[in-house]
Amino acid sequence: MNRAMSYLIALGILLAVLSSTLFVVDQRRFAIVFALGEVKQVINEPGLHFKLPPPFQNVVFLDKRILTLDTPDADRFITAEKKNILVDAFVKWRIVDPRLYFVSFGGDERSAQNRMAQIVKASLNEEITKRTVREVISGERGKVMDGIQRKVTEEAKQIGVEIVDVRLKRVDYVDQINNSVFERMKSERARVANELRSTGAAESEKIRADADRQRTVILAEAYRDAEQIRGEGDAKATQIYAQAFSQSPEFYKFYRSLEAYRASFKTRNDMLVIDPNSEFFKYFKNPTSGGR
Repeated sequence: MNRAMSYLIALGILLAVLSSTLFVVDQRRFAIVFALGEVKQVINEPGLHFKLPPPFQNVVFLDKRILTLDTPDADRFITAEKKNILVDAFVKWRIVDPRLYFVSFGGDERSAQNRMAQIVKASLNEEITKRTVREVISGERGKVMDGIQRKVTEEAKQIGVEIVDVRLKRVDYVDQINNSVFERMKSERARVANELRSTGAAESEKIRADADRQRTVILAEAYRDAEQIRGEGDAKATQIYAQAFSQSPEFYKFYRSLEAYRASFKTRNDMLVIDPNSEFFKYFKNPTSGGR
């Protein structure tokens, strides 16, 4: 019984030792086999592999994929015109020399990212100090990124890393400059608005003056036409009166007297103080005989 138990324990120990010598490499990773800090083997191919059991050999896995270094906060830089700006950038990178990378950082990705962040910041500072704010923000932004990528790529080769891409996410003024820029933009917009108002007021006065001139011309022409029509009407009326008078002078006198009566006695308050035997009342006395 004791012998069987010993066999089982020995078998368990043997299986544990054998399992510690086997490891699987994923297709997305490198495997670094090292002993006492010295790299013994770099495995690029995925599959099942063997090594000596610990502590004789250990294995560390490194990511093959493209990784992103994204700074949590924007850094402050000084441009060529001595203005402070905030720049937020990110870097796409991957490990191309696992041995050199492991030797440089002992496989610690955090240390690698800190080192690359320092390289990127130094490259940003070198590129931005040569340019104005306008060039960094819009005019030469592509050149800035290309220059940073070239410098960072050279530095990254020394630690076994390839830089895939460098991008500026945000370029902005610091708060003090933001306020001054806002005030300057506000003043500029106010100036443009005042110019537009002045131009609009001048155009308004011009249009109003032209409209008044046209109105005066139209009224004058209308008055002229009205007077002309009225004159023609009066002439026609005079002609008709003359014809009527020539045909029946007595009737014409009677009609004109009626018109005079109508004009003189429009209301109850109208009053005339004249002799009843005057010529004015002759048709009141005998309308059929002309007042005789």
